[in-house]
Amino acid sequence: MTTITNYTYDEIEIGQTATYSRTITQREITLFAAASGDVNPLHLDAAYAATTPFEEPIAHGILSASLISAAIAMKLPGPGVVYVGQSLRFLRPVKAGDTLNARIEVTAKRDDKKFVTLNCEIVNQHAKPVVTGEALVLAPSEKVTIDTPELPAISVGELRL
Repeated sequence: MTTITNYTYDEIEIGQTATYSRTITQREITLFAAASGDVNPLHLDAAYAATTPFEEPIAHGILSASLISAAIAMKLPGPGVVYVGQSLRFLRPVKAGDTLNARIEVTAKRDDKKFVTLNCEIVNQHAKPVVTGEALVLAPSEKVTIDTPELPAISVGELRL
């Protein structure tokens, strides 16, 4: 179990940054397909993907972009944040085994609504950008410290993951 603490709107400063890293696995790609219903063979079928310019299955773009959401929810602002909007550009494919590093940076604050604008970039293990964009969030007004829950084991069909 991990303990995390948020940053309130008043504590957040322009230029403040946070990062979040994760290695994408085939298991996560399969789970994302099951959760989202996006079973495009480009993500799940090696024979099909071999006929594409990518030559092997790639992760869903939104799965890669979800690291931005994790950075926002877990790091900056953290617990209590509300996602308001997100723009994204997908620049390179992500494959199982790629390690992604999301970096978010506060670029603006809007006092009347307590909105925070974040520049977002995800790079792979070769420091090549794979996703860029901008997020708009409603920052929490109250300080919160929580213990993150343990995730349950998940099964998909006959395969226990």
